[in-house]
Amino acid sequence: MTRPHRTGETSAIALAAAQTNLANPGRAADAMGAAGSHDALRRLNAAIGELKALSVEPLLNRAVAALEAEDHETGGRLAIQALEQDERNGFAWYLLAIARERAGDFINSITCYESALALLPNHADVANDLGRLAFRMGMKVEAEKLFRHFLAAKPNHPEGANNLACAIRDQDRADEAIDVLRPAIEANPGAAMPWNTLGTIVTEQGDLGTAHTFFDEALRLQPAFPKAQYNRGNVRLSLGEPEGALEDCDAALAATAAQDERQMMRLSRATILMELGRTAEGWEDYEARLHPQFSDCTQFQAPGAPWTPQADLAGRSLLVFGEQGLGDEVMFANLIPDVIEALGPQGRLTLAVETRLVPLFQRSFPQARVGAHATYAVGGRTVRVAPFLAEDEALDYWAPMGSLLRRFRPTVDSFPQRTGFLTPAPERVAHWREALNEAPQGLKVGLLWKSGLMNGARRRYFSAFEAWREVLAVPGISFVNLQYGDCAAELEYARQEMGIEIWTPPGVDLKQDLDEIAALTCALDLVVGFPNATVNLAGACGASAWVTSAPGAWPRLGSDHYPWYPQMRVFTARALGDWSPMLAEMAEALGQAGGPVLRRI
Repeated sequence: MTRPHRTGETSAIALAAAQTNLANPGRAADAMGAAGSHDALRRLNAAIGELKALSVEPLLNRAVAALEAEDHETGGRLAIQALEQDERNGFAWYLLAIARERAGDFINSITCYESALALLPNHADVANDLGRLAFRMGMKVEAEKLFRHFLAAKPNHPEGANNLACAIRDQDRADEAIDVLRPAIEANPGAAMPWNTLGTIVTEQGDLGTAHTFFDEALRLQPAFPKAQYNRGNVRLSLGEPEGALEDCDAALAATAAQDERQMMRLSRATILMELGRTAEGWEDYEARLHPQFSDCTQFQAPGAPWTPQADLAGRSLLVFGEQGLGDEVMFANLIPDVIEALGPQGRLTLAVETRLVPLFQRSFPQARVGAHATYAVGGRTVRVAPFLAEDEALDYWAPMGSLLRRFRPTVDSFPQRTGFLTPAPERVAHWREALNEAPQGLKVGLLWKSGLMNGARRRYFSAFEAWREVLAVPGISFVNLQYGDCAAELEYARQEMGIEIWTPPGVDLKQDLDEIAALTCALDLVVGFPNATVNLAGACGASAWVTSAPGAWPRLGSDHYPWYPQMRVFTARALGDWSPMLAEMAEALGQAGGPVLRRI
């Protein structure tokens, strides 16, 4: 969408924006105000009222009133009518931007905000709203610039400082974000919003007790503050208090009107319900990830009808998309044998999975056609397709893999007790058994300790490498490096500071060669590590595996194990970040007299 330069072009552009339809269509709740907050709209109304000669003033006032009433369709329509009379009216572009954002049309919204900012350069609220939308779309650097623009016009403004701190925090500059918040808190001691953001920052740093205190303070200052209540609920889940977490999440949901925020909270509620063992309810709330108003939503485009749990699959054709991260694609595949059975001999299953998984899935499910999905950014949204399908191909149904869980895995008891549902290449398993003879003597144990994505939000789920010292010191163990990504510093640290040689298997890319890694995990005596894609591969292939777990980790579904991989043993921390007792327990189990019991069943 381009900015207008001629009369007549304005109406066409504005109408195109208003008629945009989305095909199908984050986790701390950032309190940044809504698109066109009530305070901002009141200020805007006052500014409009000062322009007595403004011919479109009645239309703009009615548009503001509609947006105040959460009626973005009427607000947008009235803004377009105002633009038809005055294409250079910055207030009208601003109101249309707010309306389009509330409709989930981010691309056209951001263009409208830019037009408004160009026409109203001294109207700082436009910069603030544009920055908020840029932040929501993942444009953190651009958002920071816009928030600085707003804060320069309104020094120590609590919302401005809060929003700037969020943008800085998400660029992994936590200390700088805190420095931005501190003077705003001192200048506005009654403002709750900065306390909420301060809580999100220390949550990412793993200081959950302090985060709980900060969210409590935000709620003391503003008892009706759903985002702070939601964030406190997430902290309580990580502290091992799922009942309290659900109480906070439900209260936040009841007080939240904006659909994007409601769907984010529903998704969090799903994980809480799963921790409480209320699996069927949890999967229903898990569908929030597909809601058109959820900002992180991935849209799926495919022929056929969207699958529903009531659909009879016998004799039908079904396309299933892998989704979420690589580990989730592997884990959710636990249900594929059941789907094949439901389709029956006359049914046809097509699987669209991550490119690196295609050979493994082809071997594991010879009854299915398997291809690689492709994902694109379209109009500010993520769209996933199955490009290997014929252009005119007809299918009965399609479904994201996680949605099938509602029918095939409604309870923990509905998980089969089969150890392995993916099949590594037998000749490669044999190859790796031979190759492991080159490693030091002892029980061959594969080791992982971190995720490939270690930003501020995820770092708290993984211990420092030093915390593994007691495990690595167990005698009679030959540790084999399975850690993908750059880990040279940790391997050298183990060698120099711990006196432990961690053997790296030759000739395999530990991130890309998933078929090889699947075979390697089955050649090892045991795989141990934090949950990541490789640990999921080991579990899915039936290998012996021990995994560490944080309290509230939803894949356990409220049990003491991973139902997806019944042979896998789980070691759970008492609280997020409290890794030492858990790893000490693992070290003790690994050093058991007579040898460790490698499999749970």
